[in-house]
Amino acid sequence: MDDLVKYRLDDAKERLISANVLLEKGLYKDSVGRSYYAIFTAIRAVLATREVDFSKHAGVIAYFQREFIKTGIFDKKYSKYLQQAFQIRNSCDYDDFFIISKRDAEEQYHRAEEFFKVVKEYIA
Repeated sequence: MDDLVKYRLDDAKERLISANVLLEKGLYKDSVGRSYYAIFTAIRAVLATREVDFSKHAGVIAYFQREFIKTGIFDKKYSKYLQQAFQIRNSCDYDDFFIISKRDAEEQYHRAEEFFKVVKEYIA
């Protein structure tokens, strides 16, 4: 495994662990943010297998959707997971008075956990 791929996969795992710690502490907005970044960093690990990267989230997401979702390499549900995680994370970070429930934060964490597992299997 390439050093960059491994680094990004390890980084995604660390963000997933952080999301869980924050979830357990009742810090739901921050947990959602870490869950999103666990997914995003896992995607960047996948892109590193092709020596591709982008400076903006939109570029990373668009490439992943086009090259890995639309081609069937990853199930379409992961597109939904990614889009929802991105939207919820943005709302948590930027919208005043946005409230995230424990249930929603748990859902985002479990989706990130599943996403990470699928990416790890793909890379292996």
